[in-house]
Amino acid sequence: MTKKMYDTPMLDQLESGPWPSFVTGLKRLAKDNDMMVDLMGQLETSYQTRKGYWKGGTVGVFGYGGGVIPRFSELKDDQGKPIYPAAAEFHTLRIQPPAGMHYNTEILRKLCDLWEKHGSGLIALHGQSGDIMFQGVSTANVQPAFDELNEMGFDMGGAGPALRTSMSCVGAARCEMSNFDEAKALRTIINDNIDDMHRPALPYKFKFKFSGCGNDCVNAIQRSDMAVIGTWRDSIRVNEALAKDYMAKHGMEKLVNDVISRCPTKALSLKNTANVSRADGISSVAVTDTQSLQIDNHNCVRCMHCLNVMPGALLPGTDKGVSILVGGKSVLKIGATMGTMVVPFMKLESDEDFEALATLSRSIIDFFAENALEHERTGEMIDRIGLVNFLEGVGIDIDANMVLEPRSNPYVRTDGWDEEVEKAAEHKRKIAG
Repeated sequence: MTKKMYDTPMLDQLESGPWPSFVTGLKRLAKDNDMMVDLMGQLETSYQTRKGYWKGGTVGVFGYGGGVIPRFSELKDDQGKPIYPAAAEFHTLRIQPPAGMHYNTEILRKLCDLWEKHGSGLIALHGQSGDIMFQGVSTANVQPAFDELNEMGFDMGGAGPALRTSMSCVGAARCEMSNFDEAKALRTIINDNIDDMHRPALPYKFKFKFSGCGNDCVNAIQRSDMAVIGTWRDSIRVNEALAKDYMAKHGMEKLVNDVISRCPTKALSLKNTANVSRADGISSVAVTDTQSLQIDNHNCVRCMHCLNVMPGALLPGTDKGVSILVGGKSVLKIGATMGTMVVPFMKLESDEDFEALATLSRSIIDFFAENALEHERTGEMIDRIGLVNFLEGVGIDIDANMVLEPRSNPYVRTDGWDEEVEKAAEHKRKIAG
């Protein structure tokens, strides 16, 4: 028989607003699960005292060094016994999801049944690194729960100073904006580096994320150490019929205010059809019988705005590939940072292309492992040692696209440059023998 619910006046207040509350979900699970009853008791105590009562520890499964987040309750009575014994151990299993988050209903039902059998029934889809978060299980049930998950074909995700579970958007499976095979890229990289996920040996965590276009639906640029973002390097494709449909539905005012005026680089303009430029890199699409939307593709930065607001009328080009950014993360030592562009464009179609991506990922992880300080992310390491040293270490050539912003002072002294060039050449001759 399930334990009687505790009085939870502070948690109850969270159900009083106009929006759905997580408390309602916890109460629903608590009807048939003592662990959830005691969890709510401890949570109410935390709200009353404004203090958290979870501490870490060491919990794992055979053959793995990571993947389990240990949580032990510090709420004890005078005899040292847990005040909420059913939730005294409330560990979390991080499990790798399918690439692109593809599930069928049979698998989802099996996952729910499994966690009601072994744990609290509380599942989060998904964590920031993409994990399926099976929250709330005792130490004794950690191994049996993982064994059943493993039999279903699922593997443990990353936790601690390790490679974390990767994440990719649904991409090529459903989205017309996709520029590469996101799921294949994810599996290639993770399968090649799986030991660094299962057996933590890095200075701190390292994340990969894969987005099929600049919309970045998995937040790769801000939240991953190596972001692979789909892009293209030819002209935006246009569909005249859908462009005219857009105009028929929305009118000229919306085209000007919501599409043209919001282009960050002013690459869009409205022209009389007779005056449209035919130069290289210029494309156009007729929106009425007499007017066309002209696109200066050389100034396009692939922000995706026009493609999003005119669906189907504008689409990514056909010369597709990826850009690679390194060093994105949330707040830690130097504040939140976005990834730094290190590879402006590379093709990602053939097996050789994917092998090149895997080789680069391995070089970046190895350099991070050898040069980062403890509890330091890749972006902070680059900030400390300098981008040039990082690029040299991983074997990437310097490119103008890596420049964050132009020089504020255009005046540069050039006296002595010839002598320095000669010194560098002499040094190379000496090294060569």
